[in-house]
Amino acid sequence: MNSEELARYIEATGGMTKPWLLTQLRLKKLQERRHLITSEEYERELVELHQDLMKLGEWWVGIEDEVF
Repeated sequence: MNSEELARYIEATGGMTKPWLLTQLRLKKLQERRHLITSEEYERELVELHQDLMKLGEWWVGIEDEVF
């Protein structure tokens, strides 16, 4: 699945309010342009993505059945 397909899926399933899906989309877009940027830029963006993901914390605890 490429980033366009993933974006359509997120939109079609109401995932715009689900930050973990938007992070997944950001990761897919970064992967797709990896060959266009330097290794340092890729690593920097990957670190930023990871930090944003970790900020989400354990938001799912107690609502696992609803969100997964």
